[in-house]
Amino acid sequence: MVLPSKNCMMTRPLRYMLAALAGLLMAAGTAQAHPHVWVTMSSTLIYAADGSVTGVRHAWTFDDMFSTFATQGLESKQKGVFTREELQPLAEVNVTSLKEYEYFNYAKANGKKAVFTDPVDYYLEHKDQLLILHFTLPLKTPIKAQSLDLEVFDPAYFVDFAFAEKNPVELKGAPAACKVNLGKPQEMTKELADRLSKIAPNEQIPENTFGAQFANKISVTCP
Repeated sequence: MVLPSKNCMMTRPLRYMLAALAGLLMAAGTAQAHPHVWVTMSSTLIYAADGSVTGVRHAWTFDDMFSTFATQGLESKQKGVFTREELQPLAEVNVTSLKEYEYFNYAKANGKKAVFTDPVDYYLEHKDQLLILHFTLPLKTPIKAQSLDLEVFDPAYFVDFAFAEKNPVELKGAPAACKVNLGKPQEMTKELADRLSKIAPNEQIPENTFGAQFANKISVTCP
């Protein structure tokens, strides 16, 4: 399989890149089931001075195979090293392409759906040969929430998310009495693994809510 050219990479949305990577893995015989891309995430919930939550900032570190695939063909002043400026066109395409997937973020405040607006302050960082996507998702309306629940997952389960081991979630500016709890995804069972193994790497999972079973959950309670 031929890897994409520079121009192709600059104009291809993230979802298409994931599908292309899946095809690459299938051709190489290294992928037997979903997912195909692994992301380690660190998240910060942002609060205003009045105690209302205003949004969430993410740092998503992609696995080495996807990082190599995504930067294949990109020009850089130093071979194998990419600056934020060199990666900015790719960052813009990737972030904007995730809009139809709600940026893999699903939130409820006080039991009601909370709506995010388009990302701001986004950029790609290349560190230790890995790509890290930084972006902030502002809430459409800041909310004083006694309970806030945020789930991060890809419904189609092409992408597997996991909390970083160190400082996975922080609260910035939150009232002192607020408490945060993390809910990690369920363990992969043999039954689920068998179901996934029967789906070709380049095919969609039939039920597009499958990934919700492997959601990473952030719950914040405030008095």
